[in-house]
Amino acid sequence: MPAPPTLENVLAGVEQGVATITLNRPDQRNPLSAAMIADLRAAFAWTRDADDVRVVVLTGAGDRAFCAGADLASFGADVPELVRHHQRHGFVDLFIAMQDLGKPIVGRINGHALAGGFGLACSCDLLVAVESAGFGTPEINVGVWPAMIQAVLARNLPRKVVLEMILLGERWTAAQMKEAGLVNRVVADAAELDRVVGEIAGALARKSPAVLKLGRDSFYRQQDMEFRAALEYLQAQLSLVTLSEDAREGVRAFFEKREPQFKGR
Repeated sequence: MPAPPTLENVLAGVEQGVATITLNRPDQRNPLSAAMIADLRAAFAWTRDADDVRVVVLTGAGDRAFCAGADLASFGADVPELVRHHQRHGFVDLFIAMQDLGKPIVGRINGHALAGGFGLACSCDLLVAVESAGFGTPEINVGVWPAMIQAVLARNLPRKVVLEMILLGERWTAAQMKEAGLVNRVVADAAELDRVVGEIAGALARKSPAVLKLGRDSFYRQQDMEFRAALEYLQAQLSLVTLSEDAREGVRAFFEKREPQFKGR
């Protein structure tokens, strides 16, 4: 297995099949600078290629923010607008890399997830948040539009919720986000956050990595298909799943009343 990369803005490590990627600029509330995005892409590339990594936990350092969004200082930097435009493609590459990872991503939301940080949270498959965390798209309040995360939001939340958040720029609580269907679990504090995230990640790590990849890929690829095309595609994907060694092992284990031993094949 390739060793975790050493990065300037992101910490990466793995234990018992669970890789943890941590945005590591807590003094700045873990902003999505160009360097941070590049490091996140490198970290996700490592988890994608590491066979022993079964699941990824994404979190932020500190207790103030998961990620406060783009680095606003970059807006005042003396950079040609065309260069800035091309730099923003890093967001596109990051969100695509997360969707195409082939492994489940659990968002450990330890603090506020705002603007681009909200989009980053929405790009995770499952979310566990402390009740003090806030979520929002405040860009409209400074005369900006959250274009880079809009497609991610629209695929995770109802249309009226997305529009209310974007148009008003107000902050929503973790409880409100759970009611809206975005957050899976809301917990009281950091200790409970670690416990619940650990339970979920551990459960995912025991599933078949082969079936998780096939199933997760199919979930995201069918979402933009026409209904009939999606059904035809999913029929073919189910055939691939049932042809896997892990599927056969799972069925044998069920009838033999034992835990399956998945090998990822």
